[in-house]
Amino acid sequence: MFRGKSGSFSLNVRAMRRVSFGFPCSRFRLGSVHDRNGQSPKPKFTTGFTLVELLVGSAVFLIVALSVYQSYTSIYRTVEASRYKVDAAALANEELEIVRNMPYSDVGVENSIPDGVLAHSQVLNRDGADFTVVTTVRNIDDPFDGTLGGTPNDTSPADYKLVQLDISCEACKNFTPISVATHVAPKNLETASTNGALFIKVFDGNGNPVADANVHVVNDTATSTITIDDVTDQGGMLELVDVPPGTDAYHIVVSKSGYTTDQTYAPGDLGSSTPSHTDATVLLQQVTQTSFSIDKVSTAKITTVTPTCSAVGNIGFTYAGSKVIGTSPDVPKHTVAATTNSGGAYSDSNVEWDTYTFAMTDSSYELLGMNPVNPVTIGPGASQDIQMIVHSKTPQSVLVSVVDSGTGLPVSGASVEITGPDGFDETETTGEGYLRQTDWSGGGGQNDFADETMWSTSDGNVETGEPEGELKLANRLGQYESSGTLTSSTFDVGSSTNYNEISWTPLDEPPSAGADAVKFQLAANDDDLTWVYTGPDGSTSTYYTLSNRTIAPSLSGHRYIRYKAFLSTDDTSVTPNVSDVAFTFTTACTPPGQVIFTNLETGTYTITVTKSGYQDYSIGHSVGSTWSSANISLNPE
Repeated sequence: MFRGKSGSFSLNVRAMRRVSFGFPCSRFRLGSVHDRNGQSPKPKFTTGFTLVELLVGSAVFLIVALSVYQSYTSIYRTVEASRYKVDAAALANEELEIVRNMPYSDVGVENSIPDGVLAHSQVLNRDGADFTVVTTVRNIDDPFDGTLGGTPNDTSPADYKLVQLDISCEACKNFTPISVATHVAPKNLETASTNGALFIKVFDGNGNPVADANVHVVNDTATSTITIDDVTDQGGMLELVDVPPGTDAYHIVVSKSGYTTDQTYAPGDLGSSTPSHTDATVLLQQVTQTSFSIDKVSTAKITTVTPTCSAVGNIGFTYAGSKVIGTSPDVPKHTVAATTNSGGAYSDSNVEWDTYTFAMTDSSYELLGMNPVNPVTIGPGASQDIQMIVHSKTPQSVLVSVVDSGTGLPVSGASVEITGPDGFDETETTGEGYLRQTDWSGGGGQNDFADETMWSTSDGNVETGEPEGELKLANRLGQYESSGTLTSSTFDVGSSTNYNEISWTPLDEPPSAGADAVKFQLAANDDDLTWVYTGPDGSTSTYYTLSNRTIAPSLSGHRYIRYKAFLSTDDTSVTPNVSDVAFTFTTACTPPGQVIFTNLETGTYTITVTKSGYQDYSIGHSVGSTWSSANISLNPE
């Protein structure tokens, strides 16, 4: 109870719990001033709907309304589709009736075979809808009296005509195109034909027939240009009967949505090259049969990366297929000159199924290898990822690719030795990436191996620039320092890596310098900060004293690596020297079955490949001033 200046009143909680809504809104009294007897009158209210009842009723109404609406729209669509179908059927009957009542000689498509007065394609409006009517007329060689070129030979092969109407309506919802056909026969007896026949066969990459392939035929050497647009049957064949003769007269283009295209070429279309598939020739009362091969288009996704999997953008390259459309000289059917984007990627979604050879056109980079191995085979309807591993150009480089002669698959782990002028002899293993330093003349103070002529630190007792490309002990007052060390910059291989071998040259040091005049330690980590240099057993007390030694397994699985070189001499009048330091590794960006040799001199070299389980193979190779490649197939023993 509450009291105020005007009296007291009470709040009926039970009445509040019975608050309700209705139409019209319920009225109720929360409380009232006490009467003379101190009694509060009962609240008055009208009956209505609760909020829950209102929501449930609205939901039921909405469900019923939606069901009624969906039923109505479904019936409407069905009626509309039926109306379009009736209109199309009536239109087909109209067009066929026109054909039945015209002279036999007029039954044909304008400037086609057979020639006539009918339009190949027309748009006709019926009941407010635009229908596209495509008319096709074919001469039929009935086998009842023999066929042209058969036994017996039918010299009048155009026995009757097939008229086909295909009716479609793009703007008509739920309309299914219809196709109707009829035969039209002449009243008179046959006479000997002065024409021939052109049979066009279309098959895919596996030799299977391609049905419903679009065939476009043009003869612009006739008095009136002949144009035929038709499709192949279920056997992949289109038979054109009663075709006027002509030499190299019929230009044919075969295509299909989602497929590649094949065509003929006229002499001279390819310049000095001779077309491998010339325009068709039709002879009097003879059958000319020509074949075309098309299949689903493929996609090539190409990336350009370094051996450490870092993307390299704006790299120019080309690729050309082995199929040719012209010979002497060869003209590839599919050839592309392209450039990767800033992220090192390029995609071609209109690739002919074929085997493609890739080549670099970039002025700053050369090809170190490819995955899969070059050349690359792309099948019909495939999406092929192709990785091009590139590196800054070096003089006189040779890329050697080794594959199995039977399977064509790359052979990794093969030993490739190249020997040449001035006693050059170098051996690499396929399927391994490598990092190398051959010059220290740029000076120290570099943390990351960006400038290939620089390094990190030294104790001051090594000479790095006289001559360039050679690391040796410093000479002071005519005597060499007795020992010296140099630590490299950080090599970043881009991801966790399996390290294989460390090597260096030259292998022969002055005998008086003493044993182990050149030795190395290696350190690897994932933070580019913590460096613990170890030898082949993984301890800090041992050293790599022989070239081509296996790197300690404890270093594998890390991204960053450095080397530390130790030079010493027992005779200060001589010094050991290092001209090349390298270590090999394997990552996802290591080209399989491939290895590259760089900085070669111009001349003739011998490449020898050995691999357990295969016959040894040797080949001569001429090295010029630019990048070159050698492809080697190994035969199993």
